[in-house]
This record gives sequence, structure tokens and C-alpha cells, in this order.
Amino acid sequence: MTHDKEKAFSAIDTVEQLTRLVDFLRSGEGCPWDREQSSRSLKPYFQEEFHELLEAIDSGRSAELREELGDVLLHLCFQVSLAREAGQFTLADVVAGVRDKMIRRHPHVFGGVEFASRQDQLFAWEQIKRDEKADNHGSEAADPQASILDGLPESLPPLLKSYRIQGRVSKYHFDWEKPDELFAKIEEELTELRSAMDSGRGEAVEEEIGDLLFTVVNLARLLKVHPQPALEGTNRKFSLRFRKLEQRLRQRGLKLGKLSLEELDQVWAEVKAEEAGKSGPSAPNQPPGS
Repeated sequence: MTHDKEKAFSAIDTVEQLTRLVDFLRSGEGCPWDREQSSRSLKPYFQEEFHELLEAIDSGRSAELREELGDVLLHLCFQVSLAREAGQFTLADVVAGVRDKMIRRHPHVFGGVEFASRQDQLFAWEQIKRDEKADNHGSEAADPQASILDGLPESLPPLLKSYRIQGRVSKYHFDWEKPDELFAKIEEELTELRSAMDSGRGEAVEEEIGDLLFTVVNLARLLKVHPQPALEGTNRKFSLRFRKLEQRLRQRGLKLGKLSLEELDQVWAEVKAEEAGKSGPSAPNQPPGS
């Protein structure tokens, strides 16, 4: 009988069939662990799978990407199965909902609407989203506190949330005109940060660091650079260089913690020079951070 079950489910190749596999796993013939799960209990596992998917995307390895997409897809099917059990919605409802949403939000594709610019199109997209929220939760007139920032998930990572906040308000002309204007603002924030440091008040320093980061995110957005992948790239670059530094120290019988910053900086400069295909010391008094 077990072999028959495996044979029946091994032919699955559609999302609907995958959802039925989850249904079976949650049945009396299935797995006790799967039966115990709830929509909320699966959250940490879904978060883990999502981050593994992001790493697979960055890796550029198609086999790894395919596997991680499958893991995320399974979690989505699990959530649909749970919702259907509770009588909330089905897979068909999910598909119909996102289908209708995409058609509504692309009036220039499906409705013959013409926009003068891409900025006008993005503004319309946000306005349609607001109208959808109003239809789902009542009109804006019923909520005097309604904001164009409503709907941004509280759980968004701070860097991404800053980017999304700035993007939303920019559609209503609350924005800098040119990236160059941000350099003066960054200098202003640095001056305020120095004053906070001089004051010795930790909460003021934290606030000014936040203001500085927010302004740098704004600069990145105006330069059409998403700050999150940009920072991820720098993290990878730094980590790779530091691992090379550690390798060189091991080869020379040296240990971290036993060397001065100047000695470490010299090895760091060697690593960077090797990457650039040239030799030479790093700039004087420059700490190994870039």
C-alpha cells in the first residue's frame, strides 16, 4: 500500500496536485508533524526557506534555485491547504485574486489607459492599491487618520522599509529633485552626528545614525540603486576578503588578535591588490573596511 501511495503522488506536476499532497500529509494516513501545524506555527520555517531562496538567487546556480523555489512553493500550498480546511479560501480563490489584482493594476495594458510617464504609471499603481484597501476595509472618509504609508508591513527589514517609505512619498512629489542635493544633506547629518557624539548622549547618537542611514537610502534610490542588494554585495565582498586575510595569516603562522591594526591593514592591502591584479600599499591611515 505504501508503494501505491508513492506511485500515485510521484506523478505530481501541478500546483493544485501539490496542494493535494499536502492535504494527504495532513490526513490520518499522513504525517503527525504535518497534522500538528498551523498557519502561525509554519512562519519560522517559511522565513528560513525564503532566506534560503534569496541565497539561491544570489548564487546563480539554477539547480539550487529550482530546489529552493520548490520549498517555498510547498509552504504556499501548505497555507492554502490550512485555509481550505478552515473554510476560508481555496487555491482557485488565491489565483483569481492575484489575477484580478494584476489586471486592475495594469490599466495601460488591459484597459487602454495611457500614461504620460513612468512616474504617472507608478503613481496610478499606488492609487489603485489605496482604492483596493479602501474597498476592502471601508472608505478613507471613515478613517481620518488614513495615510499613503498604510499597508507597509511592520515586519519589513528597516533598510527595505526606508526604501519603500521614500518611494511612496516620492509619488506625491515629496522628494529631492536631484541626487546631488543629497550630498549636502548627508554632510548636514554628519555634522549633527558629531554634535550628538560630543554631547555624550547615546540616544541622540542612535537617532542621528538613523537619520544618516535614511538619507543614504534616499541617495541610493535617486541613483536607481536598491540599497539592500547593494549592501548585501558589500557584505559578501568584505567577507570574502576577510576570509582571504585569515588564510594568509594561517599560511604565515600568525593569529588574529595578536596583530595590530597596521599589520592587519598591510595584509588587507595585499588581498585587495591581488584582486585588482596589482601590488601596492593601501592609503595611509585607512582602516581595513572597504
